[in-house]
Amino acid sequence: MRVVMVSKALVVGAYQRKAEELAALGLELTVLIPPTWGDSRGRQQAERAHTTGYTLRTIPIRLNGNFHLHYYPTLPAELAALRPDLLHMDEEPYNLATWHGLHAAQRLGIAGVFFTWQNLYRRYPPPFRWLELANYRYAPVAIAGNAEGAAVLHRKGYRGEIAVIPQFGVDPAIFRPAAPQTGEGRGARGEECAIHNSQFTIHNAQLTSSPLSIGYAGGLVPEKGIDLLLRACAGLTDDWRLTLAGEGESRAELERLAADLRLVGRAHFAGRIASGAMPAFYQGLDVLVLPSRTRPNWKEQFGRVLVEAMACGVVVVGSNSGEIPRVIGDAGLLFPEEDVDALRAHLQHLLDDPSARERLAVAGRARVLAHFTMQQVAAQTAAVYHQAVAHAHRP
Repeated sequence: MRVVMVSKALVVGAYQRKAEELAALGLELTVLIPPTWGDSRGRQQAERAHTTGYTLRTIPIRLNGNFHLHYYPTLPAELAALRPDLLHMDEEPYNLATWHGLHAAQRLGIAGVFFTWQNLYRRYPPPFRWLELANYRYAPVAIAGNAEGAAVLHRKGYRGEIAVIPQFGVDPAIFRPAAPQTGEGRGARGEECAIHNSQFTIHNAQLTSSPLSIGYAGGLVPEKGIDLLLRACAGLTDDWRLTLAGEGESRAELERLAADLRLVGRAHFAGRIASGAMPAFYQGLDVLVLPSRTRPNWKEQFGRVLVEAMACGVVVVGSNSGEIPRVIGDAGLLFPEEDVDALRAHLQHLLDDPSARERLAVAGRARVLAHFTMQQVAAQTAAVYHQAVAHAHRP
């Protein structure tokens, strides 16, 4: 089967492993990405990290950074030249880019699939509602990144089949606990990790004498709740440090808050970290926190950093926003949105109890291996492709 995937998400090199896994399943795959993508979290240049077995190319983009109105002007010509069996628009159905691609595919007799994270019911005004309804007709099969997204699609009138699949998984051979070390151990954690056949054991030799390494990764934007994490850390006793990886519109405000809370020297703003360096970032942590808060127009749609950290043997703590509880399951700790005291209590518990950290670290890695690998996501996605092409060939 010949497949074209259009995805601004795949400018991130780590995510390109999904394309390699799809190609390994026998698909003749071409992935088209923009040269850059910019939004409130900053600008991401297209990377080339995992390119085996398929074609990865950049194509021009118009209105870069405009979530609803960006599109790829040369995409119709690309489809006419490549003549794939299926076009996967890795975009929401109410966006112009999705309609532009699926409309061109429809005219060429190419099957189409779109992807949605949208887990809040919102009715968009024209012309976005018109684009959305047209895309529902163009794509008899859709992919939703979470169960709530599938429910929203049905409520908004989509009558096709929906597969619930995360947009990306993780490669557990890349996102894995650190190799065994002695002496100072893993980063500043002072522990040794042993990995045997995708299982690992964390030894507690020096945990009690090392600072608890707490981290966050993602956009420095209000909805991610980083201010809550800073306030929670400010009340911790004993020894800890906090590293915040990412960029965004709230960075200056958060730096001022950290200074007001007298966290200078303990809270470090690391900036944007390249996707290829993220495993090393996680391996230097004991705990990763995702303190997202639901807004009228947004709630956490998945929390990819959670599964990346869990794969690296890092304990995860998340709010109960959106999909976070279903991602973490019983392999981490949850707290009510906006509840600084509850978040602080979880962190203090993990600081005081190394055995709890060990138990949750093992459970997190096991949960990723069971549910969230890139290979599993690719296999489920390929099944959707075959299903969509079969639909297109029906009388």
